[in-house]
Amino acid sequence: MADELMLEIVTPEKLAFSDIVGEVTLSGSEGEFGVLIGHAPLLCSVKFGELNYTKDNKKTYYVAGEGYVEITNLKATVLVESIEKAESILKEEAQKAKESAEAELAGMNKDDADYERIKNTLDRANERLKVAEKV
Repeated sequence: MADELMLEIVTPEKLAFSDIVGEVTLSGSEGEFGVLIGHAPLLCSVKFGELNYTKDNKKTYYVAGEGYVEITNLKATVLVESIEKAESILKEEAQKAKESAEAELAGMNKDDADYERIKNTLDRANERLKVAEKV
């Protein structure tokens, strides 16, 4: 129908989600943004972070990897390297990754070769924990 928004989430391995939704919110390269039916056409990059959609007045949360989103007035196609539903996030694993990264960063300065990689690991662990707490 012309008054519905189709959302498709695709990873290299599979079609992770395909259904009609009320709205979708993503972490774009320029910040978080929402998509409703009738959105102006757009193609932009997606950064690692929260992705959520609303269907039947219920929000469903994911952590999405980096990728791209193509938006038309009737459809949002999200192409990402990975997608993890909030309910599937192992909080203990994410907490251990966070603590390990924090410990490694404590002994480094910003000029160290591995600083950015470990900082990225910490940021990802924090994002996974944040999304996991929403369910």
